[in-house]
Amino acid sequence: MKALAGAMLLAGLVISPAVGTAAPAPDLRLTGPLMQGGVVIGNAPAGIVALNLDQQLVPVDADGRFLIAFDRDAPPVARLSARFADGRTIDRQLTVAPRDWRIERVNVPLRSTKSSEAFLALRKPELEAIDVARKTMTNAQGWRQRFIWPRIGSISGLFGSQRIYQGQPGAYHGGVDIAGATGEPVVAPADGVVILAAGDKPFTLEGHLLMIDHGHGLNSAFLHLSRIDVKVGDHVTQGQRIGAIGATGRATGPHLHWGMKWNTARIDPLLLAGPMPSGR
Repeated sequence: MKALAGAMLLAGLVISPAVGTAAPAPDLRLTGPLMQGGVVIGNAPAGIVALNLDQQLVPVDADGRFLIAFDRDAPPVARLSARFADGRTIDRQLTVAPRDWRIERVNVPLRSTKSSEAFLALRKPELEAIDVARKTMTNAQGWRQRFIWPRIGSISGLFGSQRIYQGQPGAYHGGVDIAGATGEPVVAPADGVVILAAGDKPFTLEGHLLMIDHGHGLNSAFLHLSRIDVKVGDHVTQGQRIGAIGATGRATGPHLHWGMKWNTARIDPLLLAGPMPSGR
């Protein structure tokens, strides 16, 4: 928690201009948690023609706004570099704070999961559809908003939590689980465009899966829904009803799993939406 609090204080960080250039480059300004699973909004000065986070090209809007994020297992150091039209550069090293993930150590061996040919035949087109959806580019501007919770309720599963089986790690939890009853409404956490809606036929693991692109590579996935109320291509607004809680797919009971990604980085929805509000 100390690392989390310390990283959150980095809001409003100013990255100093490059040293040794003929004319000092203006500042890059970052707001948000520089930590594993965190999302940061930036402001770039005029004249930047290319911005990169490590090897990832970062789009910059006409007003200078941009977004970067860090994977759950992001290394402790990242490089943010910018190039101006006149040849000046900014090249800065960012310190990415580690997180204290909830780890449960279990004194039993990790069971191997052997999938049948029939399961793999079903799963392959599902994974392909998810991959195509994540690569879909839209003009959504929800990434600029303060996110809200898609459902108010008890958090039953934390992002990044993981079991260790006799020293062998299992897969970590890639989202936040919110407890609820089947049929309770789910709303859009921010503006966006629907990029996948598995409403007719549930996926084998995710069940009725809905994905929304919020722009600039940021997207949300809502799993195990009992119903989907929107279709691919729909523009949704923050707070709009998009579906309902369910237990479809591989789920032990009704709940909402909310996962988020920035390009290939898995990020923590709680850092975008803030603490869960009390009450319903």
